[in-house]
Amino acid sequence: MTAELYIKFVGLLLLSLHTTTAFVAPAVSSVRSPQSTTPLTQCEASTINTSFMWNAGLNFGKGEFKFYSNFEQWMAVFPEEDKKDFPEVFTLPNGVYEAQLLKPLGIVFEEIEIGEGLYVQDLVEGGNAEIEGTVKLGDILIGITAVKIVGAKYERRMIPCRSFDFDTMVGAVSSNDRKWGCGDVVLMFERPGEADRSQVKNFIDFFEPPVDNPWKQQQ
Repeated sequence: MTAELYIKFVGLLLLSLHTTTAFVAPAVSSVRSPQSTTPLTQCEASTINTSFMWNAGLNFGKGEFKFYSNFEQWMAVFPEEDKKDFPEVFTLPNGVYEAQLLKPLGIVFEEIEIGEGLYVQDLVEGGNAEIEGTVKLGDILIGITAVKIVGAKYERRMIPCRSFDFDTMVGAVSSNDRKWGCGDVVLMFERPGEADRSQVKNFIDFFEPPVDNPWKQQQ
């Protein structure tokens, strides 16, 4: 392990034990127009009504989309008609999986390059990721749960992180604190060689916050 990786790894171990309450989802390119408040995917999901998935104003921190536990639980709220008509939205693409890990994660992440996200460079021997057994070397981080606090209310959501740098990822990990009911951190990975990157991008865009939502605003 290089000195640079070691420093990043130690930083992750330390920061993951503290709470970051001002997490803001970075602005990224989206398939929506800037005026739209409804997140859409490119996989013909534009006919699926997702406006109720994003809370704002007095509704922030309320309802069935307040807390992300796992993909199946999150998508269970949508009507059966949508699930039948758009199965690609309600099923993890090939080569994409979730891992629910305790902190510290026991993962050494390395930036691919600027704006290209992070991949699993190493697993800590005997760490939580190695014990859980799902995460493999080379897997690319595409989504991560983060907590957003607005006033006295909060939400935990799966946030696309394909463009995150190391520090933003650490901030997201840190925000998953027990005082917000977070017993774990949920991470979504793409496995190179098994996943179709264009399909993965279309899928993860579904979780991108609208530009006028509190998740995109500094509080």
